[in-house]
Amino acid sequence: MPYLVQILLPIYDNAGRHFPPEPYARVRTELAERFGGLTAYSRAPAEGLWGRGSEVKRDDIVVLEVMVEELERQWWQNYRQTLERLFRQDNIVLRAQVYEPL
Repeated sequence: MPYLVQILLPIYDNAGRHFPPEPYARVRTELAERFGGLTAYSRAPAEGLWGRGSEVKRDDIVVLEVMVEELERQWWQNYRQTLERLFRQDNIVLRAQVYEPL
């Protein structure tokens, strides 16, 4: 069963500083080598909003997508932790969905 795995990476650190290009290049290289390719939506960042009332926070993100035939859950969980350290985040959103090729 094929899956589309999406990774949402922040553009700014918690102090509001723009991340340099190196961590993104590292992630793109790692994923492309392991899975044979990827799609990166990095030219126009997506905007994430979360929270409630006056506590709503905003984050600009880059979205990476990888298509896989099998979902290696343990590998992805470990990789998410690697990304959280690399981007100094409490939580990186990494999600998978089943897709049907048309």
